[in-house]
Amino acid sequence: MGQVLGRKQLIVMGAGAGLLAVALGVRQGMGFFLVPMTIDLGWSRELFGLAMALQNLIWGLFQPLAGGLADRFGSGRVIMGGAGLYALGVIGMASAVTPTELLISGGVLIGLGMSGCGISVVYGAVARLVVPERRTYALAIVSTIGALGPFVLPKVTQVVIGDYGWYGALVATAVIVALMIPLGGMMRGKPEDDGSEAPQNWTAALSEARKNRGYLLLVAGFFVCGFHVTFIGTHLPGFVAWCGLGIGVAGTALTIIGGGNIMGTYLAGVLSNRFRQKNLLSLIYLARAALIAWLMLMPKTELTIFIFSGVFGFLWLSTVPLTSGLVAKIFGARHLGMLFGLVFFSHQVGAFLGAWLGGLNFDVTGNYNAVWYTSILLGLLAAALHWPIRDQPVERLMTPQSA
Repeated sequence: MGQVLGRKQLIVMGAGAGLLAVALGVRQGMGFFLVPMTIDLGWSRELFGLAMALQNLIWGLFQPLAGGLADRFGSGRVIMGGAGLYALGVIGMASAVTPTELLISGGVLIGLGMSGCGISVVYGAVARLVVPERRTYALAIVSTIGALGPFVLPKVTQVVIGDYGWYGALVATAVIVALMIPLGGMMRGKPEDDGSEAPQNWTAALSEARKNRGYLLLVAGFFVCGFHVTFIGTHLPGFVAWCGLGIGVAGTALTIIGGGNIMGTYLAGVLSNRFRQKNLLSLIYLARAALIAWLMLMPKTELTIFIFSGVFGFLWLSTVPLTSGLVAKIFGARHLGMLFGLVFFSHQVGAFLGAWLGGLNFDVTGNYNAVWYTSILLGLLAAALHWPIRDQPVERLMTPQSA
């Protein structure tokens, strides 16, 4: 068994946390480019939302493939390739002057890059080095440290846009993204087989997952997570402006979300050692629905926005280590990159719809109300879906392996 605090494990966990900090932090700040780019280039919010939606869909579509390649050949090369595409996409976004160029750079290239250096690839590398009973906690630690990116980078993005304009901010962002290439180099090496799981190829792993009802419920439930966080991450600055509040309020709100995310993700890891992960997930989605309903009922003041951001931030990425930990608990870590990648694809389909429908809703009606109310209903649905999940390991993992 790998030692949780061994030198190799610490290096991989540290590099993984750095990768998540940059990848998710940059993505979290993308919403700040919506207003200045659409005004300067004469684009609609629907177009920008469509680019972000396409980015999330491409990310999710290729995440299982990237995860499967990392499971088989190691995470390092996959991450370095993804980071290069990510940086290229950000530079292309800065140079885009037509809608097609925005969709290709901000949508396709960044989406492909995120699939190579995203959550399932990093989580797969970490989970394979940690004993099963500590995996969810280890993943939560990586996520907690990685959450410093979404806490810090959105505010930095806002300041740089204010000082140097959106073009200069995108160029600076590309430089930050390129830092992920050497971090990926720290995760080189093929996955090791410790003999704790029976040999299984991709086809058998997919067949086993497809027949598991709990896995299918996880796939369906994670769709809602993607819808929630991407709609809010992309359109919260626009919603704040619609409420008549200053752009500084939006920057502070996203920073508060990042701070709440750090605490919530860590607490999710701690609670996973005491309570069933599926029940924690149900409670998180139920709390999200209640919080959005509260926002709709309250006057839209700075204090309301800040309270909403703090509580929702607490619930933001706390679903990720719990969901990935459940996948690892049920199926083991051998094919975690691919299997969680498929769950994450559902997340990104939700993200596509959240980003796109948010912009479409605003362009058609002049507000975001329909998508907010849809988010409430989806939260209730996700809470109901997670409760009946059977969270026991499959029979293959229950059978002792011969030495």
